[in-house]
Amino acid sequence: MTTNMATVTSKGQVTIPKTIRRILNIHKSDRLLFVVEGDRLLLIPVRHRPLSELYSALPATRPFPGHQAVREEVRTKLGERMAQGEE
Repeated sequence: MTTNMATVTSKGQVTIPKTIRRILNIHKSDRLLFVVEGDRLLLIPVRHRPLSELYSALPATRPFPGHQAVREEVRTKLGERMAQGEE
């Protein structure tokens, strides 16, 4: 286990020690999730995954009808909602 200390500034900011940033591969603009469990705080780096990694993550429920068919279906549904005053 690696341990380090940091001090909270008057603005509530904390600098994550360099050794911790290196171990967890945390870089500028990375997003962090704060989770409170009782009297403990977990700091979890949120990893961004390219959209291409998510391809086929869920099984298809029906065959893909094609871009044009999808556009037409969206246009039809949006038109129906607009006619009913929902949009």
